[in-house]
Amino acid sequence: MRMGKKVFHAWLVVGLAALGFAEDPREREYFTPALAPKHKADKPKVSGWAASRVEEKLDRGVVAVGMPDGGVYVGWRLLQSDPADVAFHVYRAVGNGEGVRLDNEPVNTTTDFVDKEVGRLVSAGVECTYWVRPVVSGKEGGASEKARVKIGDAAGSGTVPYATVKFQGDYAVQRMAVADLNGDGRYDFVIKQPSQGIDPAGGPNTTGLTYKLEAYLSDGTFLWRKDLGPGIEPGIWYSPFVVYDFDGDGKAEVVAKTGPEDSRERDGRVRSGPEWCSIFDGMTGDEITRTDWPPRDPRLGDYNRINRNQMGIAYLDGRTPCLLLARGTYKLMVVDAYQYHNRKLERLWHWDGDEETPVIRSQGAHSMHAADVDGDGRDEVVLGSGVIDDNGEGLWCTGLGHPDHVYIGDLDPERPGMEIYYGLERGQKAGNGMCMVDGATGKILWGIKKPTRHVHGQGLVADIDARYPGCETYSADTDVNKNYAWSLLHDCKGNVISEANLWGFNPRAAYWDGDTQRTLVGGRRGGQLPNDPKLSLKPPVRVEGEIVGVADILGDWREEIVTTLPGEMRIYMTSIPAKDRRVCLMQDPFYRADISTASQGYYQIPTPKVLPGFEK
Repeated sequence: MRMGKKVFHAWLVVGLAALGFAEDPREREYFTPALAPKHKADKPKVSGWAASRVEEKLDRGVVAVGMPDGGVYVGWRLLQSDPADVAFHVYRAVGNGEGVRLDNEPVNTTTDFVDKEVGRLVSAGVECTYWVRPVVSGKEGGASEKARVKIGDAAGSGTVPYATVKFQGDYAVQRMAVADLNGDGRYDFVIKQPSQGIDPAGGPNTTGLTYKLEAYLSDGTFLWRKDLGPGIEPGIWYSPFVVYDFDGDGKAEVVAKTGPEDSRERDGRVRSGPEWCSIFDGMTGDEITRTDWPPRDPRLGDYNRINRNQMGIAYLDGRTPCLLLARGTYKLMVVDAYQYHNRKLERLWHWDGDEETPVIRSQGAHSMHAADVDGDGRDEVVLGSGVIDDNGEGLWCTGLGHPDHVYIGDLDPERPGMEIYYGLERGQKAGNGMCMVDGATGKILWGIKKPTRHVHGQGLVADIDARYPGCETYSADTDVNKNYAWSLLHDCKGNVISEANLWGFNPRAAYWDGDTQRTLVGGRRGGQLPNDPKLSLKPPVRVEGEIVGVADILGDWREEIVTTLPGEMRIYMTSIPAKDRRVCLMQDPFYRADISTASQGYYQIPTPKVLPGFEK
């Protein structure tokens, strides 16, 4: 992160004197170009409590879905621990009867199966149970967990099947997290409700709302509710939370920013008083321990800028899941890293962007990411346009300022290493408001040549067009009223594919059908595909409600789409037969890291480290 003082000051004098950021010299320094990726580290490497990498223990995730023709679609997980030649037998039981094997030969090319005969053999309304057994070298293994479905119980012709989690009232979700709370190998849910919220940039808080965290098991069983109280204002930047197994006992903890009951002022805002990070038991909601949140600091700026809080999860030593607490986006940026062990939080390091040379300020994003971008086996922390090394020292900074969306992965499979794509909120008169950089160094690989005013929203980075290798990248700019102005869809090399409006600022996509391209998801925020002959996109998936998550929660490697409606959450799942098989995406550390922080900040879909179809 070091730059020679003579070079830096010369560049500063020549290039920045006319920019007018005179209130604090450090406010100019964030315009520095991408810097060398390594410097002599003053901080030691993290050595956490874990002797080997803590990983989730997943079951087969068996799901059985009724189809409109009376058949049943069955899907299950392929796990990293499975031998390469594993195959599966599929079983069905009617009511309380004995199981019957359905396949003539073990299923070995996919991890799904369509039971076409059940609708003819079993009366409508009768419950059937499905499970699988692995077969290795001709020997059958133990039975998986079982999935139940009533025959004829399909969502209906032309619609997408889904499971439902019913809430305790007529509210909707603002953010949702998936993790295993009870240690049974299936993903459970923690939600934050209601969906309404305010921004720190607004006026008085007149909502009277308090946020509640609620936990539900995978089958929809309600566990507990925790009211965060008036000490946490109802807005996304006041109320980050994450859910993960931090101590390796197989059961996830719930971690949230908390505050005292009596801290709201007359206008409903919270400007002073203690702030904490609390660890809650995932099964009961009881607080286990707490620590102080990174404190307010005049260097952060005004009330709006002070109240930008985020959380993250990173394997800083490659083995131990560590908790990240961050404050600041637009000026000062600080991060505290902790490990949780024996029911205690221990701080591992503190990072202050003003302590870097030059300082790293105003580079924060509306999301936090952790990924091993330099290939050393340890996660780095991606704070927007700046990256912190695993030991809490700056690694590199593009100097391009605050991005609205950030995507990380092997976005260009023809190029070695990781890439990061940015859509930059901060106006870029010289271009690069939409750009891709090298993950290890921050070097700009390509960027647009036209100026941008305010690239907005979550954008989209996904392989959605089979004619172009790797991920396509989509971002949209705004006009003076912050409305949609124009957009660009690039291939991973930076070539413009289309200038069509791809559903505004926040399109979504999911691995859904039988190929390796993602499919756009249409609902309240998505409609018809643009009529552009330059595009080759599949018809969108139609779902109801606001999309709050896309993740490989159940069944085979393809993704589920989680939406929220008043009083319920829906988990939409595909019943399209697969053409091949892959290990569960949740066992990809890059992908799982994106899922783990999707419960706070701006939501964007997860990215696998290696794109399906480009495995070597």
